[in-house]
Amino acid sequence: MPGPIFVSRVARLPLLDADGHPLGRVDDVVVVPAGAEPARVLGLVATVQRRRIFVNEARLGSIEASGVRLRSGTIDVQPFSQRGGEKLVLGDIHGTKVGDAFIVDVAMEESARTGFWFVVAVALGGRGPLRRRRTEVVEWGDVAAHFDTGPEYAEVAELRGMHQSDVAERIRALPPAKRRRLAELMEDDRLADLLEELPEDEQIGLLSGLDLERAAHVLEEMEPDDAVDLLGEMSEAERQRLLEAMPPEDSTPLRRLLAYAEDTAGGLMTPEPIVLRGSATVAEALATVRDPDRPMELAAQVFVVQPPTSTPTGRFIGSVPFQRLLREPPATRLEECAHADPEPVPPELPLRDVAERLAAYDALAVPVCDAAHRLVGAVTVDDVLDHVLPPGWRRRRRPHLTGEGG
Repeated sequence: MPGPIFVSRVARLPLLDADGHPLGRVDDVVVVPAGAEPARVLGLVATVQRRRIFVNEARLGSIEASGVRLRSGTIDVQPFSQRGGEKLVLGDIHGTKVGDAFIVDVAMEESARTGFWFVVAVALGGRGPLRRRRTEVVEWGDVAAHFDTGPEYAEVAELRGMHQSDVAERIRALPPAKRRRLAELMEDDRLADLLEELPEDEQIGLLSGLDLERAAHVLEEMEPDDAVDLLGEMSEAERQRLLEAMPPEDSTPLRRLLAYAEDTAGGLMTPEPIVLRGSATVAEALATVRDPDRPMELAAQVFVVQPPTSTPTGRFIGSVPFQRLLREPPATRLEECAHADPEPVPPELPLRDVAERLAAYDALAVPVCDAAHRLVGAVTVDDVLDHVLPPGWRRRRRPHLTGEGG
């Protein structure tokens, strides 16, 4: 649905999987007020198999009259538990008195820039004897003061609008107790972004302050190669506890990566590059790389394989860089424009050789294939830089573009 969507139109809609099959029913919307700024939508509360569960906003695909459709994958059926600072639209916000009126509905809208959902407006009306009064729609900022959650949540809201590297710099300057408190209050996806910008020892310090279920959820939100680097710094017992707390579809790729040495292609790679069948078209590939949830370094090229397309895939055919996609007719099949350069590397290839392969081909990513020529992942330039830069480089203050640091 284009434009703002009122929660009253979402509540009680069917919750559908990516193929349109019903999973349950939407009950409510979870938001975090952020002062006068639009409140961030964290996700939905839904009833699935007689359980009230939380569905992360990142899993939402489309909201239509037929139901709320998920992007892909499965959902966590652990019971929903409301955290401090979170508000349920129907359970907490609906019915709040504002002047001589009451909040009777809340409108949310997807940001075209970030892809996140925010509360942008509320509808004010009457209740009881006043229910016939005319409904008035006002901006969220006009009623935000009624949902003030205190200075700590205001600070989290401020961090939400910053680049994750700047958030990491801000967090590192705080006392340990304040760091842990802000980590507790941050949304899982933002905390995952923050952890990816910190050295492993500081990642562990923040993650250890969370309960097991929350820590597992944050790891699920991290890029797999970053999550594996973090798990590799933990004791075997702690690593297994976290992996066992994850759904199998999230833990299995991590277990596979942990089987490789850290300084090899297998230890560096991500198991979730963009992978499509050879029969897919250029138009389909472009639609896939436009997904705002795709990291930019992975959206630079598409890897083409025979089915299946989840790693380890069918036989690897080749890759198509993003610029090549832009130059091809939309109906062109990917198998017609895929090429074999750079050649795939084996998972056991040492880090130095992987870096040389990337440099030799001026490539942003190189495919990793097993002995059966099945794609098992891809190593990006970003992955290599994280391992070749000197230890502690993340602790150094980034020079500002205004001239600081030369």
